[in-house]
Amino acid sequence: MSADYQTLYNEIRLKNEILVEGLNFDPYIFSHLDLGNRYVEGVNAMFSQDKEAHRGIEFPACFLTPEGGYQVRIRWFRDSHYSLVYEDGQYNIYRIGRREPVFENVNFKSRSGYYAKKTSDGTDMRTIAQDNGYGVIFIAYSNECALKDKGLDCLFCNINATKSIYAECQGISWKTPKQIGETVATAFEEGFDKLTVSGGFVPERREVEYYIDVAEAIADYTGLEHFNGTACVGAPLDFSVFEKYRDAGFSTIATNMEVWNEKLFEYYCPGKSSQCGGRENWLNALKEELDVFGKYHVRSTFVAGLETKESLLSGISYLASIGVIAVPSQWYVNVGSALEGHRTPEADWHWDVQERTADIFRNYGVTWTQLRDATAESDTVMHDLFRLKNHVTIDRKGRIVANG
Repeated sequence: MSADYQTLYNEIRLKNEILVEGLNFDPYIFSHLDLGNRYVEGVNAMFSQDKEAHRGIEFPACFLTPEGGYQVRIRWFRDSHYSLVYEDGQYNIYRIGRREPVFENVNFKSRSGYYAKKTSDGTDMRTIAQDNGYGVIFIAYSNECALKDKGLDCLFCNINATKSIYAECQGISWKTPKQIGETVATAFEEGFDKLTVSGGFVPERREVEYYIDVAEAIADYTGLEHFNGTACVGAPLDFSVFEKYRDAGFSTIATNMEVWNEKLFEYYCPGKSSQCGGRENWLNALKEELDVFGKYHVRSTFVAGLETKESLLSGISYLASIGVIAVPSQWYVNVGSALEGHRTPEADWHWDVQERTADIFRNYGVTWTQLRDATAESDTVMHDLFRLKNHVTIDRKGRIVANG
């Protein structure tokens, strides 16, 4: 990066605002873009990030900031203060009330080669694994959650609504271990080297058997006995299963608490509370995972905006102090979730959380590699700030090219 520190810092701050507020645009504006060929389209494999549904209309997955090349996810919201327009043969982003664009001649992210390929059974690989940037792919093995049948969905979650809206038109369904193994091998041949496997709760909590089958398939098709992969699982009642995930080949594990405050955890996550032994069991699960996988090889994600800033940051700080990568994921109010119609805190609130979290990890000596390998996506505001403040420069595949 040739831009100075302040320019990059300001660019990340603007990225934060656009992520929180979303983008207002004509849903047919991308007819001018070579989407699904040169540029990567968004695939709603697990969650829809938009505040409104757009079944059958493809949007780009993200655009890149001009100086730092930071990925900014496309989140459609008609009432946003930011507008994306097509004029004079290019895409520009404006803030309401300003005549000059905040981002001019916007560049969208290029499509990875494996998106155009199919598995041996004819399934589009783009539906199996999504390119999260910086060498990371994300695999949602299931696009539904069994907690729905019990009326115990997390209130902020829209996984089941996303399936209802997009699964048929985008060809998204349950993934077999063979499909995952073939797709991972193809992506890794292209330079990707990190994956996360996640999904909703499956009936009878049979995750461990499935994850072992997936790990074996990845090993068979890649030739890797151990691979850089995160198994994202709910807190079990039997902690002995953690060694099975490790022995199967996963290098990191994630158990996402979502909310730190005890009472709000029960309220926002009724299924996670009642079906997984309660909040105390989630904390104990994280501690056991640390014993099995080691410090900073365990992650827990929080939905930033559901509780007070002080509560959230106290949880992140405590978990980081014992060796857990605790990530504040910005709450965007998903279409179809129980909280649809509410709004997330303002951009400045989220900026403070992201900046302070990056500082927490810096103070505990967490490395960029540890942070990247434990998380499902390396393009969050917090990740960008962490790299900038630690003077870490990486290439598009997530590899460090300069440090210090």
